[in-house]
Amino acid sequence: MFTRRIIRRWQGVALSLIGIVATLWLGLTGQLALYIHPRYFVFTMVMAVIAAVLALAAFALAPAATDEHHHEKAETRATRWGWLWPAGSILTIAAAVVGLLVLPPSTLTTATVSQRGLNGSASALVQNDAGKLAGGDYSSFTVRDWASLLRSGAGADFFAGKTATVTGFVTPDKSDPANVFFVTRFVVTCCAVDAQPIGVPVYHPGWQNEYKNDSWVTLTSGFRPNPNSTSRESVVLIPDTITPVAQPAQPYVY
Repeated sequence: MFTRRIIRRWQGVALSLIGIVATLWLGLTGQLALYIHPRYFVFTMVMAVIAAVLALAAFALAPAATDEHHHEKAETRATRWGWLWPAGSILTIAAAVVGLLVLPPSTLTTATVSQRGLNGSASALVQNDAGKLAGGDYSSFTVRDWASLLRSGAGADFFAGKTATVTGFVTPDKSDPANVFFVTRFVVTCCAVDAQPIGVPVYHPGWQNEYKNDSWVTLTSGFRPNPNSTSRESVVLIPDTITPVAQPAQPYVY
């Protein structure tokens, strides 16, 4: 009974502290960017520290249970199965420790792309208006910039003579998966929950034999009309070489 009362009282505090420790650890190791926009780093860390102080204060100052008789009567009625509640609570806390502190943080993948739609959200590209990008320094353009120009409907004539260097993870093109994949990144406005996938199409028949979904690549190439006239993507990159790379420390774009 005593163990059950202790768990009942401190389960919430324990779960709060686990979440706080995980947040502070991600911030101190530079991995908080896998979940939120960098503009919110300071705010999140400050709030985590404040939450830690309040949680510890609750642990130190919360009064003991005053109605022990009531709890004992309830526990007497459920003696046979009374162990289930504390066991479930312990498993919940253990799961939180494993999920937040033991398992390494991971990035969004092709599975999320298929759920949210590649290049399907205007909000992911609106900050880099295609009209402002035209005539800019193309050598510094990111996947987001090129995706914005492609989404604007600029034709092959506009892209003629322009060279793009892009880095992202491999995502198959739904309309022509045998020949085309996208070099993909996620655009984060606030946090990973609102992240939207954007990408640049690459024509490379048989790419599945060389590159796995979600593997990271870098390539430099000019734009060309898509050799497959039935494909949805009319303008694509056709690179001579594609270089596998490790996932960058900052996989998202803002």
